[in-house]
Amino acid sequence: MKIGELVARIPIIQGGMGVGISLSGLASAVANEGGIGVISAAMIGMGESDITKNFIEANIRALENEIRKAREKTKGILGVNIMVALTNFADMVNTAIKEKVDILFCGAGLPLDLPKYLGKGINTKLVPIVSSAKAAKILCMKWLRNFNYLPDAFVVEGPLAGGHLGFKAEQIENPEFTLEKILPEVVAAVKPFEEKNNKKIPVIAAGGIYSGEDINKFLKLGASGVQIATRFVATVECDADSKFKEEFIKSREGDIILINSPVGLPGRAIKNKFLEDVNNGIKKPFSCPYHCISTCDFKRSTYCIALALVNAKKGKLNKGFAFAGKNAFRISKITTVKELIESLIEEFKAASKVQ
Repeated sequence: MKIGELVARIPIIQGGMGVGISLSGLASAVANEGGIGVISAAMIGMGESDITKNFIEANIRALENEIRKAREKTKGILGVNIMVALTNFADMVNTAIKEKVDILFCGAGLPLDLPKYLGKGINTKLVPIVSSAKAAKILCMKWLRNFNYLPDAFVVEGPLAGGHLGFKAEQIENPEFTLEKILPEVVAAVKPFEEKNNKKIPVIAAGGIYSGEDINKFLKLGASGVQIATRFVATVECDADSKFKEEFIKSREGDIILINSPVGLPGRAIKNKFLEDVNNGIKKPFSCPYHCISTCDFKRSTYCIALALVNAKKGKLNKGFAFAGKNAFRISKITTVKELIESLIEEFKAASKVQ
């Protein structure tokens, strides 16, 4: 898989998972196997002692450290996932570019001005995450007009993904919005921009992709590669606590539910006592120390999503919850990144032969 002059040996991007689920450990392990490893910038400074007093500085410092630690462990391709809705979006983008990260993945909003952060001689690739052909087309048009720049690739995330979803609640189960439907639409939408500007814009499929058979299917539908997140949680190298990983192994199909997040988007998570309490209107008292998401209705929310996700990452699931993709319940054991990728490749080869 090629994104500009970057060549990944296998067409797999490890999805960026906040808060603290995909850091240097997981990202470097995936990069070492020939995929693209991704560090999530969302609340990355949670382990810094001054996070509540110096929110901006703590997050910048932590992102610098994680990128540098990952670079020490791999010579492979490294990306950083930065949500557009972060209040410190600009600081995280500037930090990642200063650290010469290979790729920026930006979703949870349209990164309309992302190319403005690129200075002369900077080779960082810009990859927006979208959920529709319309969004892809808007970004191509705006970036061309305002910056004379086209996205280096797109990630198209369907409604089966974990975490915050770029769909209205009523669209998530609607067959018109499946990844199988929207992926070819995005491929078709970017094609005229590719042809007119003589630039290849790979489209990467994401959301609910579980097996090598899935990878084969989406490559046949026009994707240049896939983004997988949930599968990488249950790996030795994943940066979350073992209790967090166990939530995925213990989960059953009925446990993967949709929630209304304080940030104003639907999300997919693993049902637990914390979420049941929230659903029943039991308030989890908090003061908002971070103001980390611009769309968060923290004054009316019954809980702080940042604190909930920080607690979950640390294994305190009584005080938080785990975001997860639709197929999380299919995970049955902890494996290594190497073993997982090898099994995906074998499944892909088997599916290719059948067809």
